[in-house]
Formats: sequence, structure tokens, C-alpha cells
Amino acid sequence: MNPLDTLGDEAAPLAIFQDEEPELIHDGLLVRTDARLGVEGRPQSASGQTTILTGVNAPALLGYHKQGFPNQALRDILQKHSIFLQLKRAGIGPNAFANAYTQRFFETRPRWVSATTAAVEAAGMSFRDLDDLKDGRAVFMDFTNAFLMERGEDVTRRTPEEAGEVLARIVAAHRFTLYEYFITDKIGHAQDMDAARKYIPSLARYLRTVLDRLDLTRTTVLLTSDHGNIEDLSLRNHTLNEVPTLVWGAARDSVARRVRSLADITPAIIEVLSEETKTNQ
Repeated sequence: MNPLDTLGDEAAPLAIFQDEEPELIHDGLLVRTDARLGVEGRPQSASGQTTILTGVNAPALLGYHKQGFPNQALRDILQKHSIFLQLKRAGIGPNAFANAYTQRFFETRPRWVSATTAAVEAAGMSFRDLDDLKDGRAVFMDFTNAFLMERGEDVTRRTPEEAGEVLARIVAAHRFTLYEYFITDKIGHAQDMDAARKYIPSLARYLRTVLDRLDLTRTTVLLTSDHGNIEDLSLRNHTLNEVPTLVWGAARDSVARRVRSLADITPAIIEVLSEETKTNQ
């Protein structure tokens, strides 16, 4: 049983790497995607995210997989090759990073920032804040807002379906939209089966709503990961497994043919959007 076939079965979280091909809702396709990128060791967040967001094989350039936040070498790659910057240069837009940031980020910028933050800044884009979230123009990394409420933020709780509707509206208003979710990584490191059984079905409900609300004859949805983790809770560390890239919608087949490793994600997106732009001219 696979999680995106049932999208809600509590027994599903760890079964995505099975021998038979899963049947995904809305005729989605699964592409088993190389996250190791020809470099020894376990794939890590900073280098994997940089690769996804640029199309540059960051671990190969570094000579190792970089965990945590990007170092200067990775920030240089993001500054030059961010997907948002590539789209901007190609005249493709408007584009969006759908995640909301808290006021703390704006008032006291952290010393280390994520690859995604660096990718957005490379294109000179602004970040969404909690006012955007309250007005239905952003989604937090915990799309239910539970984490924010625990921190004392003045926000209301959202169901996965309510959050999915917000993200779908953002997607419908932009040529390219990025949303980032990393609670599953935290669960994997904690080896927390109870949390996996709670959050995977919630994430599935969120994703199902997004797909249900979008016009998939005109929109392509791509879900991927920078490394394996939650699929094997017997390990505390990232796995050496291929990661699932799931693709739905208009350019499903062409994206699925194009993607073999994390370094293919950005080129596939740029290719699809460039072709659409040419067709519409």
C-alpha cells in the first residue's frame, strides 16, 4: 500500500519504495529519483536542496554532501542559478514562494539561512509574512498553523483541506509556485512512528485538496525530496534510497521522462514553462 494511493490510510507512511508501480490519484506518475548524485555518503539537505533549486549537481561540485544550511560555495551556486532567477531572466512569471515567514525572521535575520531562502533572495523576491497568511495569501511550513499557535502567534488553525485551498489559489495566480515542507524530515530523525502516522495522512489530505482544486489540464504539480528519511524509521539518519518524484497534470509525461536525478528538476520545470510561453506567443 502506498501513501498517495490511499491518501489517508494510517498504515501507509513507509511503503512507497515497493516493487510494483503504485497507482496515484489523478493519474500521477512516480519517478524514482537519484539523490546521491554520484557522490559517496548520505544525501544531505543543504546540497540536495541547492541541486533541486538550481539544476546544478552541488554535491559533485563540493565533493561531498553538505548538511544543514548552505555554505558560501552553495550560496554562490544559488545566487547564480536559482530557479527563480532563471525564470526571471527568461521573462516567465509571476512566480511565488508560498511559505510564510514569522516576524522574527525579518527583525533578527538568522546567521544561516536555508537554500530556499537564498534562492528567493537571488531573484530579488520578497517573502510572505503572517499578515499574508491571515489574509489567505500564504501557507506556513506547518500548514495547519499548529506550530505557530504553540509559539503564541495570533493565527487560527487550518484543516489540511483549508490550507490546500489556500495553496491552490496561490498556484492558480502564478506561473510557478514553490511550497516547502520539512516536518517529515524531523519525524525521520526522531524515528517517531506515532508522529509519522499523524502527519503523513494530514499531508496527504492537504495534497489531495490542492490537486482537486487545480485545473490539471493547464497545471503541472511536482512533489520531490532532497533525500530519503521517513520511509525507514529504523534509521536515525538519511537513507541512501532513491527519492520519489511525483508528477501530476498537463506536463506529467514530459517531466517524468526528463527527471532521473535531483539535478533534473529545475531544468525540467524551466523547459516546460519555456515551451508554454512559446506556444502562447
